[in-house]
Amino acid sequence: MSDSAVQYRRVLLKLSGEALMGELDYGIEPKVIQRIAAEIATAQKTGVEIAIVIGGGNIFRGAGLARAGMDRVTGDYMGMLATVMNALAIQDALESLDVYARVMSALRINEVCEDYIRRRAVRHLEKGRVVILAAGTGNPFFTTDTAASLRAIEIGADVLLKATKVDGVYDTDPLNNPDAKRYETVSYDQVLSEKLSIMDATAIVMCRDNNLPLRIFNLTRANALVQAMTGDDIGTIVTA
Repeated sequence: MSDSAVQYRRVLLKLSGEALMGELDYGIEPKVIQRIAAEIATAQKTGVEIAIVIGGGNIFRGAGLARAGMDRVTGDYMGMLATVMNALAIQDALESLDVYARVMSALRINEVCEDYIRRRAVRHLEKGRVVILAAGTGNPFFTTDTAASLRAIEIGADVLLKATKVDGVYDTDPLNNPDAKRYETVSYDQVLSEKLSIMDATAIVMCRDNNLPLRIFNLTRANALVQAMTGDDIGTIVTA
């Protein structure tokens, strides 16, 4: 794949923690993280500048425990720490492939990663490093989806890519309805009005208000990550 095939200059990839589990019930499946890292490395070699926001649901889900009685703020901070663990694992997988990567955290953990500073993150991207953004926004009550929208806007990404287990946006849940209709394109307002469960409403509104395109695609499909990052027409694109 040549640089002439690249549509995006800079992308932000939103990965859920669950994407790292593979067939496991908990934690990180080494084969899965190596495959994801290999596809990121392939895309990065085309010249695309790549930032990643990672969730922590494969290790800890604060909202779930909050419903069971844990203090929500405590649970959310624990979830942020889980994202740091995942970010370090992705960094390690990328560096094993000779890809320079930096973990930047919204919470200060200087012994293991850098603080998130927007100008520094942009500089890393300009130098060809993959930037892995951990700990969400650093604030409780905000999801990593919202963090992904916020960071994408801050760093001037051309598109926000959300990797899921389905190949786009459907009018109903395709896992429960075999006749569900997939959208090739859909508007932000339609996502909000029809309550299409792709990202939380705050994240969608931020994308809409800042004209940030959002592409939803199936991470489990071979080479899908490379195709999404280089602008191929896969999944569903969400625009105005």
